[in-house]
Amino acid sequence: MFDIRVERFLARDIETVFGVLSDHGNYQRFPGVEFSELLETGANEKNGTGALRRVGSGPLVLDERITGFDRPGVLSYRIESARPFPMQHEFGEIRLLEESGGTRVVWASRGHVGLPLLGNLVLDRLIEKRGGGLFDGILKFIEQDTRISGS
Repeated sequence: MFDIRVERFLARDIETVFGVLSDHGNYQRFPGVEFSELLETGANEKNGTGALRRVGSGPLVLDERITGFDRPGVLSYRIESARPFPMQHEFGEIRLLEESGGTRVVWASRGHVGLPLLGNLVLDRLIEKRGGGLFDGILKFIEQDTRISGS
């Protein structure tokens, strides 16, 4: 099982942070993400509940369905398919909390690679390590990139 949790305070307002994190078609601007696209729009909002995004990082390609969209506090998702190996995804959530001077972001994802033995022993650990580093790198980018408008 992989269990990823990254928490970081960003000196940016909550609306800006939520806007950047929910812009699924533009994740490729983040370090470590090679491509991203919005495959299906959400029911009530382009990137909202029901939206389907595809994100590629290295050999890993994930199709993620947005399962919760509560602006500007919560963005939940579930990985529906993964390549080059199957994945059972239990939970994915980005929670934003407004704090004095910025926004606290807690990004969590839990699941397991669907390959006996190899998945449990090697790939889950790799996903946990790489995923945590990727999430943290995205949050650092959002805080530091001067092209992102907002406070």
